[in-house]
Amino acid sequence: VQLVESGGGLVQPGGSLRLSCAASGFTFSNYAMRWYRRAPGKEREWVATITSAGGITYYADSVKGRFTISRDNHKNTAFLQMNSLKPEDTAVYYCSVQMQLTYWGQGTQVTVSS
Repeated sequence: VQLVESGGGLVQPGGSLRLSCAASGFTFSNYAMRWYRRAPGKEREWVATITSAGGITYYADSVKGRFTISRDNHKNTAFLQMNSLKPEDTAVYYCSVQMQLTYWGQGTQVTVSS
């Protein structure tokens, strides 16, 4: 199983970023996908979940209405569209898949600062 995140960077408050998570080594369309983040000095925080077919999504209250999780099962890729970014969204963002074990990507840094 391999998960590779990309799309992070430096953005001003109010800006947008789109993160991608390229998956391989498993049947992507069979599993729900999740995004988490870890801010400096804080514990890892769940951000969003999308079901295997993409029909149902769940969000943390802190990102609801600003972030959108999606997936393309033909491209084995999950996405996190982040709009109206705030400084408190600054974190390393990880995608994750839970099987018998839980697998994580290496993370992508998102910094929201003016």
